[in-house]
Amino acid sequence: MIHPYSIPNLNRFRRGELRVQLSAPGRERPIGYCDGAPEDEAELEAMAKEEGVYDLPVQKKELKGGQQIWYVGAPPEPSQWDGDD
Repeated sequence: MIHPYSIPNLNRFRRGELRVQLSAPGRERPIGYCDGAPEDEAELEAMAKEEGVYDLPVQKKELKGGQQIWYVGAPPEPSQWDGDD
């Protein structure tokens, strides 16, 4: 099950209750958290398909202590960045 970003869910991740932090390239705040089960990956793919993304890239980074960060999606194109043009 995907748990959206919130301070209580962040604390659960920090305590090790949730194994995976979901992040998106170009965003400072995590998207959410999950246990890293195959069902979580299927849920991510289903969410992406609902938004019209059929080839969702996911890069997984192993952290000390067995937790992971999953980077979901491709980095934004420079034309999509906010800031100085």
